[in-house]
Amino acid sequence: MSQTKALQKTIRLPQLVALYIGAVLGSGVLLVPGLAAEIAGPASLLAWGLMTVLVLPMGLTMGLLSARYPNAGGVSHFVTRAFGERWGALVGWFFLLSVPLGVPINALTASGYLAAVLHLTDLQQALVAGVIVLVALGTNSLGMKIAGQVQIAVVAAIIVVLVGAFGGSVPHWETVHLQPFMPHGWWSVGEVAAILFWCFIGWEAVSHMSEEFVDPQKTAIRGVLYAVGAVGVLYLMAALATVLTGSYGGTDTVAALSRVIQQILGPVGGLLAAVTAVFICTATAIAYTGAAARVGLALARQGQAPKFFARVDEKRNTPSGALLFLGACYLVVLVLYANGLISIKALIQLPNATFIATYLGGCLAGVRLLHDHKWGLRCAWISLLMTIAVVPFLGWTALYPLVIGAVVLLLRKNS
Repeated sequence: MSQTKALQKTIRLPQLVALYIGAVLGSGVLLVPGLAAEIAGPASLLAWGLMTVLVLPMGLTMGLLSARYPNAGGVSHFVTRAFGERWGALVGWFFLLSVPLGVPINALTASGYLAAVLHLTDLQQALVAGVIVLVALGTNSLGMKIAGQVQIAVVAAIIVVLVGAFGGSVPHWETVHLQPFMPHGWWSVGEVAAILFWCFIGWEAVSHMSEEFVDPQKTAIRGVLYAVGAVGVLYLMAALATVLTGSYGGTDTVAALSRVIQQILGPVGGLLAAVTAVFICTATAIAYTGAAARVGLALARQGQAPKFFARVDEKRNTPSGALLFLGACYLVVLVLYANGLISIKALIQLPNATFIATYLGGCLAGVRLLHDHKWGLRCAWISLLMTIAVVPFLGWTALYPLVIGAVVLLLRKNS
């Protein structure tokens, strides 16, 4: 093991696009279309279209910063360049302590879909989630070249299923489902737009792998543009299929896309939707596990995290120390869940608060670091204002990043 070995440049454009899609296209594509339609009716399609456009500045801001300042620290490094090491380390810890909760929750969401179809117990559901996080850890331990290739295969499978579901739903479309178009007024469209914000975050995760981009100046921006287009189209297809087939409302609105697939394939469609959820959540787990491991490595290089995090497997060129830390965290969360000591509902909101805090830091850094780039600066400002607009919706979960900040400050004073 090496304590200072630099990470090799192995991520090319196809792997980069797949990593972006995997990070952004989470389980929301299965859950949110039905929820959005229930809140705003067919007018929810307006919110989907709006967010597909507005998300571009967010992706471009992170892409431009990754191209200029490729580093395993990602957003943490950008904030360090803009405001100093103290603030950069704080943002790094925000992201690092989001993932140990976010990835197990993500895996449990996927296993929950399987549980609904196969009638799994909580223990069995936790075991399925454990397999998902093991795949994420194992894939990342083999190195980003292999992880990127695996991600391409997983994302390709997701796209095939979603495109197939969309195409198969067309014969079931009825224009009657578009009336009334806006049953709950314009305010409901705004409510949906705020919810959809969570479906389009993830651009910050891949910035932490920018040190391994083969040609960051060329691939970072192109990767964002391709991924934004792909993610936007996939989300819009899911929303259109949900609305035009009337597959929402009732007691299982969150499983609306599952209902769409079942219209096409019958009962087996529920199982296909569950398997698709597993693929989607595995892709997200791979991307975020890799990103968090690199944040841990970067923080340790700066002396802002335990030296153990700086260990790099020389053979596979992976941040093995940080991956072991993440694996231990995942195990603790899943064991607690399997024993009924915690619930998904109790934890699901906490990572959102720290992800938003990470985005705020990254957007502020973009405003300062991209001041000489006309469009880059505009993108950074738009991204910052969008993120600030979401902050009031955090509620009590805003305490989580505040607690992290207080602990980091306390440890720094005592060191």
